[in-house]
Amino acid sequence: MTDTDTTAQRFSPLHQAHIDAGASFTDFAGWQMPVRYSSDLAEHHAVRTTAGLFDLSHMAEIRVSGPDAGAYLDYALAGKLSAITLLQAKYSLLLAENGGIIDDVVVYRTADAEFLVVANAGNRFPAVEALQARAARFDVTVVDESDDTALIAVQGPAALAILAQTAGFAASAELKDLGYYRAVTGSFDGVPVFIARTGYTGEDGFELYLPNENAAALWDALLAAGTDAGLVPAGLASRDTLRLEAGMPLYGHELTRNTFPAQAGLGRVVNLAKDTDFIGRAASEEGPSAEAPVLVGLISTGKRAGRADYRIFRTLDASEPEGIITSGALSPTLGYPIAMAYVPAPLARLGTEVYVDVRGTRIPATVTSLPFYKRQK
Repeated sequence: MTDTDTTAQRFSPLHQAHIDAGASFTDFAGWQMPVRYSSDLAEHHAVRTTAGLFDLSHMAEIRVSGPDAGAYLDYALAGKLSAITLLQAKYSLLLAENGGIIDDVVVYRTADAEFLVVANAGNRFPAVEALQARAARFDVTVVDESDDTALIAVQGPAALAILAQTAGFAASAELKDLGYYRAVTGSFDGVPVFIARTGYTGEDGFELYLPNENAAALWDALLAAGTDAGLVPAGLASRDTLRLEAGMPLYGHELTRNTFPAQAGLGRVVNLAKDTDFIGRAASEEGPSAEAPVLVGLISTGKRAGRADYRIFRTLDASEPEGIITSGALSPTLGYPIAMAYVPAPLARLGTEVYVDVRGTRIPATVTSLPFYKRQK
C-alpha cells in the first residue's frame, strides 16, 4: 500500500483487536472498519452514559511545517489558522475555487511553525493534493503522515476518569483542566502521544494520536482500565447516530463539493474578515443563490424514521418533492425520529411542518434547530 494507492483494501493497525472482540466490519472509504461489536444501541448508550472506545485510524493526518505555515493555512483554508495558539484546535473548511467544500478538517497548532491537519478518510487524497498544490508559493512542507498514524478516541462522561486509570499513560498537563478543542502532549509506555480534547459524538472525550505499532497496546490498556466503568468498544454505526444527535455534519451527506458552507450552517467558519486572500474567497463573498436549499433539523413522532435520500414534500398531497434528507435515524437517546435535511428557504423556518416519504407513506415532521441533543456540562 502506497500513499497514492486509492484502490487497495486498507486495514487499521487495530484490525486484529477488532476481530478478537467479535466486530462486524464494513467498507468505509476503502478501509475495513468495525461497524459494531455487540449492538448499535448498546454502544450508543454506553457513550452517552459511560464511555465508548473508537478506532479512528482511517482518518488522514497531514503535517504542515515551515516559516510560512500559518500564512499558508490562511490561504489554503477558509479560517484564520495563523491566529490559533499553541496546542489549540480549530474546525475549518478546505474549499474549492467555486466555494464548494472539498473537506471539513480539524487543525491543531503543534508548534510555532507547525500544524496538524486532520481530514476525513474518504477525502484523504483530494485533501492532500489540494494542500500540496496550494503550498507552491509558501515556504512550507506538507507531509501526509496518515499511513504511520493511529487514532483512538475515548468518548463519554467517564472518559477523563478512564484515562487517569490507564496503566502506562501520562499527559504533560492535568487533563481535567484541558479546555475543549485544546491539546497536550503525553506518552504511553514511553511512546509520544498527542492528546486532544475533541470528538464527534457530542460528549466529552479525548482523541489520541500515536504510532501504528503502539496502538494495540494502548487500546488494550484503555479497555483494561475502563471495563469496570462501563467502557465498551464502539463501531461506526453508533458513531453515526451519536454525531447525528449532536447535529454534526458528515462529508458526503451534509457536505459536498456542491455545498456552500452557508447552506450547511457553516458560514461562520469562512472568515471573510481576514486580511488575506484564500481559495474560494470570491465565491464565498458572492454566496449561494437565494434558491439554494439550506440544512435544517427535522423531528417527528412515532418510530418510523426518515433515512438518507428520502424525499420531503411541502404538503401531504404535493406531487413534487422539495427537499431531501441527508441523515436520519430513530434517535436512541431521545426516542423519536430525527433527521438533517436540505429544504428550500421558505420551508426552513422553525416550526414549519413538512412531510417525509417513508417507503410510500408520508410522515409529518417539524423543522427544528440543531443540535437535537446537548450534553449536560
